[in-house]
Amino acid sequence: MTTPAGSAESKLPQTAPSSFDDHHPPERELLDDCVHCGFCLPTCPTYQLWGEEMDSPRGRIYLMDLASKGEITLEGSFQEHMDACLGCMACVTACPSGVQYDKLLESVRPQIERNVERDRSDQLFRDAIFALFPYKRRLRAAALPGALYQKLRTVPAIRKLAEKLPGRLAAMESLLPPVSVREAFARLPVFTPAVGSRRGRVALLSGCVQDVFFHRVNEATVRVLAAEGYDVLVPRDQQCCGALELHAGREAPALERAKREIGVFETLDVDSIVTNVAGCGSSMKEYGHLFADDPAWADRAAAFSARVRDVHEVLADGEPRAERHPVRGRVAYHDACHLGHAQKVRAQPRAVLRSIPDLELVDLPETELCCGSAGIYNMIAPEAAGELGARKAANVRSVNPDVIVTANPGCLLQIGKHLGADIPLLHPVQLLDASIRGVAVPRT
Repeated sequence: MTTPAGSAESKLPQTAPSSFDDHHPPERELLDDCVHCGFCLPTCPTYQLWGEEMDSPRGRIYLMDLASKGEITLEGSFQEHMDACLGCMACVTACPSGVQYDKLLESVRPQIERNVERDRSDQLFRDAIFALFPYKRRLRAAALPGALYQKLRTVPAIRKLAEKLPGRLAAMESLLPPVSVREAFARLPVFTPAVGSRRGRVALLSGCVQDVFFHRVNEATVRVLAAEGYDVLVPRDQQCCGALELHAGREAPALERAKREIGVFETLDVDSIVTNVAGCGSSMKEYGHLFADDPAWADRAAAFSARVRDVHEVLADGEPRAERHPVRGRVAYHDACHLGHAQKVRAQPRAVLRSIPDLELVDLPETELCCGSAGIYNMIAPEAAGELGARKAANVRSVNPDVIVTANPGCLLQIGKHLGADIPLLHPVQLLDASIRGVAVPRT
């Protein structure tokens, strides 16, 4: 493996202590697992974009190793290469040695957030994101001016002003979901009984962005689960699961949110805690690991995580009960990274979709490559995300689908931005819901 000439710009003496603080630094055993074979390179989005060794998983592990030995600091190149990582975990899937890059990145990002002072504009932008997205009430309040803005954006003068916004603000503006005030303020019923004989009892994480801007997906999820024989509970006092903050390295607030969600769901008499958002599910399944060294929370978190299941895992567990009406057309399935790579849930969504009569399911070329959404990545790194989004959209068009489905709101927004409005983008449960009810496939 070669190292870039600039990687030593912040070299320290070999005898220097680790550049990481003592709170959960990258584990030496995990760093040493990487044999630098390069199997990760074809699946890494940033390496595919730039061909830069330090923007590959093995390159970033090399930097972590140097920082662990105190040979480089966390400022400068180290931070830049770690920030450039999407955290898609395609490398985890590709690695023949079982390198746990997910856990390495999970330990490094909080180190950066604690120990590196960001540029003021960067910090303010990130703070603004996290002052809004984890809060359902604030998102609902934002839906009102959002709906008005989307109407005004049809005015040529307003549209021209929007096109002149600088990079990150332009990225946020372009990713605005279709805003429906009715949906934003709608509420799911606390309890929905199973249709027919009861197969089980589940609780649904309604989410933040999901419940406000993709409430129709939650409604479809409840209907489908009930039609398949599940009582569905949706506790009113649930809030954000902490996934966005956790993936961005904001460990402390993420853990506080996790504790709150554990407290809300652990007392419920349910078989599973169901999520229909890939990013939320991957984080909730990791609560047990996150609290492993916390005596007060370790057992509670592990018990919680053991009950978390993606909605496709639940639906694929057993024979379908509800009658499926035919849905004719080509449906392209995009593996959301935190479902396919992080949770290893790949076969179940396809099985669920194949239960629909007359549906032709097709996979996308370069299915392992991220679309560029990656939590907040498409807002903080809009140029790289834009290249990946355009590449994903081209792969979608290459299979000529009538509908594209994916199980994450960020992916829906990112692909929709680059694909345009000519092909419907849906969550898989929306397609299944239309089939069960015998209604037309929705456009959004």
